[in-house]
Amino acid sequence: MKGRAQDNPVSRFERVSVAYDAGETPLVGVTFIDDASRTILSRNDSPDLGFRWSLNAYRGCVHACAYCYARGYHEYLGLGAGTDHDTRIVVKRDAPALLRAAFDAPSWQGERLLMSGVTDCYQPAEAQLQLTRGCLEVCLAYRNPVGLVTKAPLIERDLPLLRELHREAGVEVRVSIPFIDAAQARAIEPWVATPQRRLETVARLADAGIPVGVNVAPVIPGLTDDQVPAILEAAHRAGARSAGWVLLRLPGSVAPVFEQRLREAFPQRADKVLSRLRQTHHGELYDVRFGHRRRGDGPVADAIALLFETTARRLGMDQGFGVEREERQTFRRPPRAGEQLKLFG
Repeated sequence: MKGRAQDNPVSRFERVSVAYDAGETPLVGVTFIDDASRTILSRNDSPDLGFRWSLNAYRGCVHACAYCYARGYHEYLGLGAGTDHDTRIVVKRDAPALLRAAFDAPSWQGERLLMSGVTDCYQPAEAQLQLTRGCLEVCLAYRNPVGLVTKAPLIERDLPLLRELHREAGVEVRVSIPFIDAAQARAIEPWVATPQRRLETVARLADAGIPVGVNVAPVIPGLTDDQVPAILEAAHRAGARSAGWVLLRLPGSVAPVFEQRLREAFPQRADKVLSRLRQTHHGELYDVRFGHRRRGDGPVADAIALLFETTARRLGMDQGFGVEREERQTFRRPPRAGEQLKLFG
């Protein structure tokens, strides 16, 4: 399989070996493509989302989740939404410098910044390129608050940085856990850490004093909707104090990618899943309208919403993300080289 994790047994002549967490194993067949964009911030105008600004240092994702709604964005680059999305990763190597320039612009007011709205900011490429870490260091220098969404235990690498940034400006992390069943997760999101490993990440973030929640996203009707209470309960035990959910989204070319993987992995349940999803979108696999695309309509969607809300309420979990709440104003531009000398006349 192109882009599969490297399968290379330890040599019997070696006394030292390296062990990797699932989802962070070095990959073969993956190509980095440099993005020459001169801006780094994306403005969100969707009323469905609780944030206005996001940053994506990567496009495409080695996690290869079949349901990823961002797959279609690769088509704007002349690439495919299938294996191209999983193995041809577009990177903004100048992301930290571009972010610094954006923060220096007089128009920037220090609003909370979300990493990432499209692809995982801690996907395996980050272990090598450290673009997310570089951007977090810029946020710390400017004391700009940050929200992060990830599936990857790699975020644990940056715990000291996240602690300091939270103390100076504010940080909230959401860990995405759409499955509690590890075998189902591996079939649909093949190169992501197991649900149990992600719960360990939740616990380590919570132990570090960083506000952490769980995103049950996406909820796949007919496959994972019955797992919602177990996911929330496990995340709460691990230290998550907030939660959110999103219905499965299959825009454009994402639908055939997901359907193929679904039929290969769950041939006896595939028709049920697709039928249930259509019941949430008036007979279609996707409804592009704001207010409908993330939650759906009808009895199936209502049942999922009720199950999530009653469980979250029972556990005392906040159903809002920090980016949706009023933030204290912490942003300030650090003095440039030589500016401090002006204080002495």
